[in-house]
Amino acid sequence: MKFSLFVHMERSDPSIPHRRLFDELEELALAAEAAGFETVWIGEHHAMEFTIAPNPFIQLAHLAARTSRLRLGTGNVVAPFWNPIRLAGEAAMMDVACNGRLDLGIARGAYAFEYERMLPGLDAMGAGLRMRELVPAVQKLWAGDYAHQGEFWSFPTSTATPKPVQAGGVPIWIAARDPNSHDFAVANGCNVQVTPLASGDGEVASLMQRFKTAVAGHPEVPRPQIMLLQHCFVADSEAEAGLLADDLSAFYALFGAWFANKRPIRQAIMDPLTPEERAALPHYAPEVMRRNLVIGRPDEVIARLKGYEALGFDQFSIWIDSGISHARKKASLDLFIREVLPAFAPSSAAAA
Repeated sequence: MKFSLFVHMERSDPSIPHRRLFDELEELALAAEAAGFETVWIGEHHAMEFTIAPNPFIQLAHLAARTSRLRLGTGNVVAPFWNPIRLAGEAAMMDVACNGRLDLGIARGAYAFEYERMLPGLDAMGAGLRMRELVPAVQKLWAGDYAHQGEFWSFPTSTATPKPVQAGGVPIWIAARDPNSHDFAVANGCNVQVTPLASGDGEVASLMQRFKTAVAGHPEVPRPQIMLLQHCFVADSEAEAGLLADDLSAFYALFGAWFANKRPIRQAIMDPLTPEERAALPHYAPEVMRRNLVIGRPDEVIARLKGYEALGFDQFSIWIDSGISHARKKASLDLFIREVLPAFAPSSAAAA
């Protein structure tokens, strides 16, 4: 199983300069490359300091100039916000800029907050339909001389220019949860990204089963890759693990509030939930986070990840967004690199 890093600029304190966040993101990405990680993933988000990336290609292009081996992934671009010609061309240009290291993650999007600002009237169903029209159109634009007459986009014969460096086009990853999304991804020759959010290992196993069912339903398609995205933090003590569990409890409470789209927002920042409001969300309680997320001492984290590897995941992406300080993120990542990663080295697998 390979490892990657899912990382964004995030801010709740307006006194922190965005440039500092940009530099901190670069520091984490460079640490991931030095450790031999497969990919760094950055997703698209708008008008929210909770996740700052109005166009992930900009940050990825910056990282392309400072890395040499690390793959650079959009995790994800939001399909309904893109014209197929624009996405095919910008992704191909990014692939040229990084000399064939791009992975193109595509999702329908999740926040009603963003839908009502970027495409008023859009809902999750409409976003999903747009994604299903966009993906094959992008693939055909990379091949070239493709005309499209669809429900959401129409254009005469066109070719993406430039074309991707990678033969056959940039690998596409589809963010999937329901069985139909898994089936769509596999049928279209796309890799799959899944996240259980804070639901725990039962949901992890269920997501893998949905993927396996989709693969079995398309024996004519070579098996794509599947990546598990999950919060993962390594602690040097049980006390620190407890603090991290409380931090992630606060993070998921705020995450849920962004989804609900009901709390006031000032300068793109939503106030954290009060202790009373958090207490009313027992599914995000710290003890639940401690159990459901990958948080703990190195040996505990290794055992959890070995279980995911045994399920068949090709890649595990550390979701490091959490609302905690950069120093604490870096400390956890350093511990992961020193104490956890060696257990997954090829030599370790051979010895086992």
